[in-house]
Amino acid sequence: MTDHPQRDIFFVSNSVDELGGVTSWSHQMARLFTERGHRVHVVGITDPDVPQELGELPYPTTTLYDVRPPRVRSASGLRGRIDVVEHRRRAERAAGMREQADRLTGLLRGARPGGVVIVTQVWAMEWVELADTDGLTVIGMSHESFAYSRSTSRFRRVLKHYEDVDRMLALTREDADLWIRQGLNNASFMPNPLPFMPEVPSPRTENVVVSIGRLHDQKGIDMLLDAWSETAPLHPDWRLRIYGSGEDEEILKKQCTALGLDDSVDWMGRTNDVPGALRGGSVFVLSSRGEGFPLAVMEAMAAGVPCAAFDCAPGVHEIIRDGEDGLLATLGNTGELARRLDTLMSDKALRDAMGEAARVNVQRFTTDAVVRGWEELFAFLER
Repeated sequence: MTDHPQRDIFFVSNSVDELGGVTSWSHQMARLFTERGHRVHVVGITDPDVPQELGELPYPTTTLYDVRPPRVRSASGLRGRIDVVEHRRRAERAAGMREQADRLTGLLRGARPGGVVIVTQVWAMEWVELADTDGLTVIGMSHESFAYSRSTSRFRRVLKHYEDVDRMLALTREDADLWIRQGLNNASFMPNPLPFMPEVPSPRTENVVVSIGRLHDQKGIDMLLDAWSETAPLHPDWRLRIYGSGEDEEILKKQCTALGLDDSVDWMGRTNDVPGALRGGSVFVLSSRGEGFPLAVMEAMAAGVPCAAFDCAPGVHEIIRDGEDGLLATLGNTGELARRLDTLMSDKALRDAMGEAARVNVQRFTTDAVVRGWEELFAFLER
């Protein structure tokens, strides 16, 4: 017997199987809710450019579009208003959106009372707005920090499309407060759950620094390489293993060669065995320009691997307790990040102490605690 009502929960994202942390989070939460007896359906708007392998899923998924909707330019200015081809493209896109929103409505109508729609990315909210969500709780999410969102086109879209949802969720209280100051009085926060807790932590015996993430500007691998160019000469017996793939792979490898780092950097490609990758490392590094509540950091800490990271988001300094279970550097200061790496690489006793502290401290984000928080939020919003 459960102590919570069984609900129909819909996750609506840009894509069901898009490569990236939002997709991983969505399917982790979908599995957790399914295990708690809820009925889950994961909905994507389109197929992604770069998919990830999901394996067999214990819940249904639906992708609304068979073909990606046409891209349109802004209609501002005289030229935009009289561009016949562009006008036709916008009309085609609008008609397609209405059609797919009707399809989404058909899925939502099967929900029992108390149903919830969780919109994980603001682009997807444009279709949810057009659908009939009457009688359902609608929650909109931003999986990045306020500061990083503000540097993108998503910032204005969050303010516009999440204004009337039942709750807008950031990942930290600090970010939620910043959204409230922008007028989103429905803003609150919910942290990400710990992805896994391996029974056996990393032995931290290999002279390896691990990075895991997409090879994309946001992840700052270019800055990591600059930092590594300062650290590597001090530790010729250490290696940097970079796990991930993405559109910046070629230019990053050229940068690596230009910096003379080819003999100390291993490009590992994508991995489906994150615990295994972390077991082979003694230090984890996060060099991102922006994050929300980074799963990779939580995974490393769960594996007992201390982190050196740019303090690029409230979620980072909420997870890592600087000087206790990891070390933080000022965003963009590659020299400082290099010094943080050097500190951990030079002192095995410090690595071991911080790694063990990380493994203990990160358990405050257990899946049970986070799922209960979600269920309490559902009950509160239903009143």
